[in-house]
Amino acid sequence: MRILIATVTAGAGHLQAAAAVEEAWRRLRPHDLVRRVDLLDFVPKLQRHIYARGYVKVVEHAPELWGLMFRQTDDLTLVRRLTRFRRAFARATNRRFVRDLREFSPEAVICTHFLPVEVLGHLAGRGIDPFAACVVTDYEAHALWLEPAVDLYCVAAAETKSSLVARGISAALVAVTGIPVAGKFTQTPDSLAVRKSLGLRDDLPVLLVLSGGLGMGPVADILTALDRVETPLQTLAVAGRNAELRAELAARDYRHPTHVLGFVTNMAELMTAADLVLTKPGGLTTAEALALGKPLFILNPIPGQESANSDFLLERGAAAKVNRVEDLPFRIEQLFGSTKLRTMARAARRLGRPRAAEGVCEEVIQRLRQRS
Repeated sequence: MRILIATVTAGAGHLQAAAAVEEAWRRLRPHDLVRRVDLLDFVPKLQRHIYARGYVKVVEHAPELWGLMFRQTDDLTLVRRLTRFRRAFARATNRRFVRDLREFSPEAVICTHFLPVEVLGHLAGRGIDPFAACVVTDYEAHALWLEPAVDLYCVAAAETKSSLVARGISAALVAVTGIPVAGKFTQTPDSLAVRKSLGLRDDLPVLLVLSGGLGMGPVADILTALDRVETPLQTLAVAGRNAELRAELAARDYRHPTHVLGFVTNMAELMTAADLVLTKPGGLTTAEALALGKPLFILNPIPGQESANSDFLLERGAAAKVNRVEDLPFRIEQLFGSTKLRTMARAARRLGRPRAAEGVCEEVIQRLRQRS
């Protein structure tokens, strides 16, 4: 069987979901021919730069503008009216990907971004008709994910499915799999052993502060605020690929034991060691934390998909939220000094779907068999 996993560099989450699906497929069906592609690898460098960096720049410097764009485009009537244009534009700007798709001729294309879905929509009935699976990487499905050519939607939660059905998608086309996470997030190592390997104390709670792969967000301000926390704790702060930020943070003195890290590949270990994860609620980061049963502390989520993810977590008791950095010390002391943190952790474990990637693969395999 030939399987294509198609994604787009627009934040790290879509890429991580695609990698998780590829890992799971190769584990389940090692003899299949599986390829993972980024559509931006098929376009000119300038177009790639604009697309890949554009989202990051907007959410970093003008999050309210991003929220407005998110809300204005989350209109099913508008999206349907523009379907033909969106399909034609996606195909015209991704001609090399279309040629590659024709040459590879996969039985199924699993998409973790809506752009390859739009390309497949344009190609439907034109000699290329693979099974099209769409993996929604947030807890709310934006209207841009909705495409008549999709044969299967894999979504994060029952609420996500309900939303799609309310927007006219057949319930039979929607499977609640969870958001795919890497296999290392399915394991449950001993947290004390992991703490020891990371050089952490076993007598203090651990707060994990994440800035994303690019080192965005007010991490420096967060660590300054944590110096005002009276409750003893220790902090792991991840600065991502932002070398300047890491150097600045590492040069500081802190009231509490603080470990400053750059870009990491052992996020599963860091989350395992943590009692609480302070982060922006991106879909993949959220899914990884929940897979390990870790509660989240959300700081000022970006309007749009992060706000929707935040609402989902807060309603189900797996997260706490604060909108201003200066309010962190009081709220952190409240959590570490009460039983609420354990309650949040139990809620996180209930929501976690560590086998989501395998679930996506199994749904696609089952429906391909039905189709043939």
